[in-house]
Amino acid sequence: MPRISVLLPCRDAAAFLDEAVASLLAQRYEDFEIIAVDDGSTDDTGKKLAAWAAADRRVRVCRTPGQGIVAALTAALAAARGGLIARMDADDVAEPTRLEKQVALLSADSRVAACGTGVRYFPRRIVRDGARRYEAWINALAHPEDLARDVFVECPIAHPTLMVRREALVGVGAWRAAPWPEDFDLILRLHVGGFALANVPEVLHHWRERPDRLSRTDPRYSLDAFQRCRAHYLAMSELDGRRALIIGAGPVGKSLARALRAEGADIAAFIDLDPRKIGQQIHGTPVHGREALGRFRGAYALAAVGNEGARAEIREWLRSEGWMEGRDFRAVA
Repeated sequence: MPRISVLLPCRDAAAFLDEAVASLLAQRYEDFEIIAVDDGSTDDTGKKLAAWAAADRRVRVCRTPGQGIVAALTAALAAARGGLIARMDADDVAEPTRLEKQVALLSADSRVAACGTGVRYFPRRIVRDGARRYEAWINALAHPEDLARDVFVECPIAHPTLMVRREALVGVGAWRAAPWPEDFDLILRLHVGGFALANVPEVLHHWRERPDRLSRTDPRYSLDAFQRCRAHYLAMSELDGRRALIIGAGPVGKSLARALRAEGADIAAFIDLDPRKIGQQIHGTPVHGREALGRFRGAYALAAVGNEGARAEIREWLRSEGWMEGRDFRAVA
């Protein structure tokens, strides 16, 4: 039985599929299988997968009728035999040591249920500033403490780099259809379930940027959908039995408050540094200056300011006031 099952969902991926599969079969760690799912492709994806399966017994192929990535991953997981479940996208490229180094990380730390790797978007000429910022952010997260601290900021493991212990994956319900990103949803369920997460601090995965990527075109990957996913899991974890104190009365803070209210959370107040906002009310909730922080001891503070550098500034201020990150506050933007 292979130790690792790499789940490879494919939809009309013929243009890039050979490069992706070849990069997996070139792995230095060889105890794995590839479960490739042809999810209703209309190009030569099926023919290419059949050729790879005939050429290498580690490649196994199944088919789904174009139901989307969650259904494809669910079918692949059902066919997988490995105790470690890994992900790969059909248009990406893995470095030869990717699987080896992820197995080493999981073997060295039994606390860690899932890990990713550093990433680099390509081709660089079309990589936008937002993707470059995400790339730099995720590549700076390695240790479980790093990912636990920032898990509500963005998805701290790049989905196509994921490797997860099967029992942990199945224990939280694996991938599920939701009105928001399936990767962020899974990672937050693992976090809320008490599982530690980590990243191999090396770029071991080359992530293809394309204008037709689902994350660019599907409403489930919109900023609003990410916010609703974030609010859903905040409401059931940090805010369970506590009021929310939103740090930031700008667009990010307002959208978070709306999403939290939809989850039944109670918003105590907003705190903002902009004197023009202080004294206003947002849907009946007052906006205070930072001097009011002490009045809200017992609430859980959520730093929701999207400006670059604001996260570090707010963290430093809250710590200086005796608030402990994780226990009393966390960054969510």
